[in-house]
Amino acid sequence: MIARLTGLVDQLSPDAVIIDVSGVGYLTFCSTRTISRLPPAHTPVTLLIETHVREDHIHLYGFIDPAERDWFRQLTTVQGVGARLALAILSALSPEELGLAIIGQDKAMLSRAEGVGPRLAARIVNELRDKAQGLAATAVTTPTVTPATDQTQGPVADAVSALINLGYRRAEAGGAVAIVARRLGEAADAGALIRAGLQELAR
Repeated sequence: MIARLTGLVDQLSPDAVIIDVSGVGYLTFCSTRTISRLPPAHTPVTLLIETHVREDHIHLYGFIDPAERDWFRQLTTVQGVGARLALAILSALSPEELGLAIIGQDKAMLSRAEGVGPRLAARIVNELRDKAQGLAATAVTTPTVTPATDQTQGPVADAVSALINLGYRRAEAGGAVAIVARRLGEAADAGALIRAGLQELAR
């Protein structure tokens, strides 16, 4: 089973990255939070990997933070939460926020994730409440990839918020802005990111 990949960022999409390892491209699905923290194309990167093997496919899921990977593992043990929905939850909530939501039984906070209704939010709280305390303690970790610099966080956050206000889902908006932010560089302001993000979403 693949547990970690180290290679070059080859291609990025809103919900996945292709990692080139010695000429072999590994399609790895990620949360939009992870996508937004990846370095530019042709740059070395290391991702922690969860490998899901099924009869008809093998899927890889990648994480920068061990805490996010650990939450992914726990979320997928809950009935009704598959791998893609677990990534949607981790796109909407950081590991710290997820832990606090479950410990505090904040079902409304969990329902911020695309595809999570009140009933499923209650099930997540009930099934993971006992494990949340220990997982929350692991959420503060040293990332294996340097996050985006603080200079880009303001415009990026503003652009994502603007796209959400235009009707796009948080996962779509975050993924599109992450891609164009890398393309345009740190000097891009919110307006440029919004325009480029709309073009990316229109593809």
